[in-house]
Amino acid sequence: MGISADTLAQPLTGVRVLVVDDLEQNRKLMHAVLEPRGFLVRSEASGDAALAALAEAEVDVVLLDVLMPGLDGYETCTRIKSDPRTALLPVVMVTASGAQERVRALEAGADDFVTKPFDPAELLARVRSLARVKRLHDVVLEQSRALELWNAELESRVAAQVEDLQRLGRLRRFLSPQIAGLIVESGDESFLESHRRDITTVFTDLRGFTAFAETAEPEETMSVLREYHAALGELVFAYEGTLEHFAGDGLMVFFNDPPPCPDAPVRAVLMALEMRDRVDDLTEAWRRRGYDLGFGVGIAQGYATLGRVGFEGRWDYAAIGTVTNVAARLCASAAARQVLVSPRVLAGLDERFETRSLGPRELRGIARPLEVHEVVGTVRQEATP
Repeated sequence: MGISADTLAQPLTGVRVLVVDDLEQNRKLMHAVLEPRGFLVRSEASGDAALAALAEAEVDVVLLDVLMPGLDGYETCTRIKSDPRTALLPVVMVTASGAQERVRALEAGADDFVTKPFDPAELLARVRSLARVKRLHDVVLEQSRALELWNAELESRVAAQVEDLQRLGRLRRFLSPQIAGLIVESGDESFLESHRRDITTVFTDLRGFTAFAETAEPEETMSVLREYHAALGELVFAYEGTLEHFAGDGLMVFFNDPPPCPDAPVRAVLMALEMRDRVDDLTEAWRRRGYDLGFGVGIAQGYATLGRVGFEGRWDYAAIGTVTNVAARLCASAAARQVLVSPRVLAGLDERFETRSLGPRELRGIARPLEVHEVVGTVRQEATP
């Protein structure tokens, strides 16, 4: 950030000059020379009065007489230069021609000299020169302050963006990217607090995975899980489900929290059916590698308590309630390629789904038998002519 050529070329206007002289006729003479040339002149009769004037008003150049009663010009100049607020203020000492006075003036911090009796043209030239230097210094100081403010604002923005990225990273662990982004933009994380809501829960796992993991090499097990998680995880985000957790081959997703989802059962079943199709492709490839694995799904609907669980540095978003247990038990009861649903989920589906009743089943950990239904698939809609 430099000083532009336009700034250097601008004519000086409104230059503020402080004349300090104990003799009234000298002050009047300075007014007569400076004011007709557009300078704004203020005059004081003593060093003390000059210091008081500088404390309350902005000045561009000081014309300071040397010989004054009380504070003389040397002491007044020294005090001006020792004050951080006025240290860079140009001071022109009005002196006699003696070399000794000039040396003392330099020692006091004077920037230039005018010798009595002064030449008006010389006085105007020196004042203009120092006023221009002062104005350029003011521009540099203003730019420096603006740069400091800009840097502070930039640091604040970067810190806020880093915090948003960290929040987004935390939220994307269990929310779809688009939902996590909306929450970060709104700044509302109130949904993380414990609350109760009616949700539709989907639980999936692989049939035969435990036996497979016991006999397969660890690298083979990890390869299968990576392929499985990649296929299912993409669909969780595509259907805007909330990922509760991955646990080996088990995956739990729920709908209608945090974002409202009026068609939660429909969306959950559509996701499960598409997951089944994806895993069908995987199981075919796995069989060629000698792995006998199947895919089962359980879906239940009911109230749960949801919110953030864990500890500082390691938080998860969890759903706790019977509905999650029912979904897990339905999943465990499902054969390969079966999508089993509870009665409430079935009631939320429409005519596009083909279902069949499997009758009541005893589910481990569930007090009473549950009427279980299988979603076979979607009904192909006949095209209208």
